[in-house]
Order: sequence, then C-alpha cells, then structure tokens
Amino acid sequence: SPGLKAIWLSYSAEPSGPPHPSLRTGQSLRPWCGVRNWSGSLIVASLTGAFGSSFLYGYNLSVVNAPAVYIKKFYNETWERRYGFSMDESTLTLLWSITVSIFAIGGLVGAIIVTPIVKFFGRKCTLLLNNVFAVAAAILMSLSQVAGSFEMLILGRIIMGVDAGISLSALPMYLSEISPKEIRGSLGQVTAIFICVGVFMGQVLGLPEIFGTVRISVAALIQVVILPFLPESPRYLLLEKHNTSKAEKAFQTFLGKEDVSQEVEEVLAESRVQRNTKLVSVLQLLRTRAVRWQVITVVVTMGCYQLCGLNAIWYYTNNIFSEAGINRETIPYVTLSTGAVETLAAVSSGLVIERLGRRPLLIGGFGLMIVFFAVLTVSLTLQNNVSWLPYLSIFCILAIIASFCIGPGGIPFVLTGEFFQQSQRPAAFMVAGTVNWLSNFAVGLLFPFIQSGLQTYCFLVFAAICFAGATYLFFVLPETKNKTLNEISLAFAKRNKVSLEMQEMNHYHEERKSSAEQESNFTSSVDNGETKQAIV
Repeated sequence: SPGLKAIWLSYSAEPSGPPHPSLRTGQSLRPWCGVRNWSGSLIVASLTGAFGSSFLYGYNLSVVNAPAVYIKKFYNETWERRYGFSMDESTLTLLWSITVSIFAIGGLVGAIIVTPIVKFFGRKCTLLLNNVFAVAAAILMSLSQVAGSFEMLILGRIIMGVDAGISLSALPMYLSEISPKEIRGSLGQVTAIFICVGVFMGQVLGLPEIFGTVRISVAALIQVVILPFLPESPRYLLLEKHNTSKAEKAFQTFLGKEDVSQEVEEVLAESRVQRNTKLVSVLQLLRTRAVRWQVITVVVTMGCYQLCGLNAIWYYTNNIFSEAGINRETIPYVTLSTGAVETLAAVSSGLVIERLGRRPLLIGGFGLMIVFFAVLTVSLTLQNNVSWLPYLSIFCILAIIASFCIGPGGIPFVLTGEFFQQSQRPAAFMVAGTVNWLSNFAVGLLFPFIQSGLQTYCFLVFAAICFAGATYLFFVLPETKNKTLNEISLAFAKRNKVSLEMQEMNHYHEERKSSAEQESNFTSSVDNGETKQAIV
C-alpha cells in the first residue's frame, strides 16, 4: 500500500535504530537546526577553512595576470644571462602559457590524492596539513628571482596547484558535513565567495607584488593558528572513527546547543547501516547504478564550471580588454572591477540560495551567460565601427562574471556534497576534482589558440557549452534545497532505474520480515519486527 511504501522509502536512507515518530508517516527526521542557529564556531570554521583554501585558489588564478609583463621580463633576462641571447617570442609565449596552465596540473594531482588523505587524517587535519604545500610553494616562488631561476617559479605554481586541488575537495566536504541542511547551500557558497575574494586580492596585489608570496604565507598562517581549535567533522568522527563522545562535542560546538541527541541519532542511524560498508573507490562509485545520474550530473556541472569561459577571462583579462579597445593605463582598474563584481555576486548568491534553491540559480546563471556571450560577440565584432561599443564589451564581461557567480560559480561544489552518502563522498569529490582540473588546464592551454583562430567569435564556443549545460540541468537536476540524502536519492531513483529493486526489496520485506537469521545474509537489520534495508 502507499502507506507501507512511504515507510519503506523513509527507511531506505535513514534506517536502523529506534524508529523516530516522523518515520511512521514516511517523513524525514527532524532538521538539525534553523537558520537562526548559525553559531560562532560554525562561522569561524567556514571562514578560516575558506581563507586558507579556496581564497588561495582564487588568488593564484589571478595573481599572474597583472604582473604578466614583469614575469615575462624576468624570464627573458634570466634566459639572456644563461645563454647570452634573448628568448624568441614563440618560446616566451610557450613558457608563459606553461606557467599559467601548470597550476591546473598540480590541482589535478591534489584532486587525485585527496581521497586517502581525508580518509586517514580527517577533513580538518587535511586542511591543516595542506598548508605545507602552500608554504613550500611560497618559499620557491619568493626565492626564484633571487636565484635567477624561472624553473623555481614554475615548480612553485605546480605545488600551489596541489594545495588548491586538495583544498577544493576537502573544504566543501568539511563544510557540507558540519552544516545543518537548512543552511547547507549558504555555507557551501563560502567556498565560491572566497574564490572570488582571492581573485580580487590577486588583482589588487598583483602589480606591486610580482609573486605574491607574503600573502600566501599569511593566509596559510591564519588557518594554521585558528583551525586547530575547532572540531573535526562530527560525521567523520561518528561514521569513520566511531568516536561518539568527540562527535557529540563537535555537534555542540557547531550547533551552539547542549542537547544534540537527535543529531547524533541521525548520524548513528546511517552508521549502523554502513557498519559493514567500506569507503567506496572511484571505480565502485562509477559502477553503482543508484548514483549513476548523480555522478553524471557532477561531471556535467564541474565541466561546465570550468569550460563556460570564466577562467579564460580570469587568465587573459588584460588581453580581452585590450582587444575591446581599452587604453593600457585603464586596464588594471577595469580588471579590478571584475574581481569586485565576482565577490558581490557570490555573496548575493549565498544570501538567496536557501530561498530560491540550487536549480534556478544554476540554470538561470548559465542562461544569462549565453545572452551576454552573444552580445559580447556582436560588440567585439562591430566595435571598430561604433565608438561606444568597447564600453558595452566591458559591461558584457562584468555581466558574464556576475551571472557565473550567482549560480555556476559555487553550486557545483554544494551539489557534490549533497548527492552522496558518507562512504561515497570522498570518491565523488575525487571525480569532481579530476574533471574540474582537467577542464581548467584545457581552457588555460587552448583558449589563446581558440582566440587566435576564431577572433571575436571565440566566445560563441563558451555560449554553446553554457547552452548544453543549462539544457541538461533543466531536464535532469532536481531541486535539493532543504532535502535529505534520502529525498535527493528518490528524486534520481526513476532515472537511475532503481524502482524495480525497491519493489523487490519491498516484496522481500513482506515475506521474510519474521526471519532474523537472514540479517547476516542480506546485510539488513531487524528492529521491532520491521526490516530496514539501505540502497547503496
């Protein structure tokens, strides 16, 4: 009957333990807390984690843009001092492209190694240990000019990329596990906000500070000083370390209240279901039918996150504004405006995401980008004929950035944390990180050639990617605002074709519920005569 099916579905993802009264009506367990319960520790943890992680990612995306002329001059002088002749233009361009894009190679390495690190050390300790890479990169880049070695600068960029690759997986994972579901989206947007702040600070400090090493060290130092005094993820402590007392204290700290029995019971329910479940590998995750479309959606959103054209603007803003007819003296100030617009749009998104939801912001952001990419293409094509069109080009670039930051700029990280259960989450973030960094590298390496070949029509390529992403998300992505893992899984169930398995398990429940001996054979638990089975 529908009533029995509702009970069964509610047990599917939040099973075991004494049944909560709400489960008898097929509802989810009580939410962790309301928006009013933002605790000081939760805010400090998110800001500190982001400042030493996603901030550095954004900073290193943009810090090479403003001092590009000085870095190229350093390369040429070093080459001439070594070999007695100046570097030709093609070699200099290649070396500069490597310097910019090699950051993504380091990020890919970090994304690949993050799964065993967060499993062994935990989310918080991973963020702390990751600062070793940041400090090492800062030292290499600071000494490169003194040593007369541009190889040290490139190596520093690689190591800084490793730091970013680890942090962009570990930080969203940490934030998603310490946040109540009512503010999960807003807290998840902290990652995107600090990426934008980092981009802006890289633009501000890029000219006077060629390599930005002092700023990297300061950001890492702040995280190292403050984060040790904050708890580890309570879900990690319960589900992977099985330390109930520390998990209770972590909940009390992050939620700002003494009675956390309900929150502990929710996680313990998941723990009892997964007591025989080991950490899922990437291959196992890709083979799991119940999360097939969740994985595809993560791949699409992360791919579009990088391939939609924003990194091309971050990497090559000076060239883009120069092509738009902006005077060389004005370009640094216009570039600063891009960082300011990014930050304001990201903050605005964080304020409205729990009201509007993920789906409208994500699809709407891509839709607006399509419109402004089309207008930008027309503006760049005709700017030599109309005197005011270069200013329209600037407006379009700022509008594209704002459209990106209100949705596509941060929500992919939020969705990755929401789609998967605890045992699958590290593998899911590895998949997301791999797609993210490969796409990042492709844009950084290929965009100059795309721009050279297509000229003013180059942005139509990004418009097409945005259209493809928006179309896919319109038909596939369910709204995840204020929803539990169980509810999100059910939204994907029909597309994943798991309804048949649900019916089979329901049939098994009706016929075999009295046989307790089947518990060990079918990895189910019997409590008060009711069988509770998790769908993995």
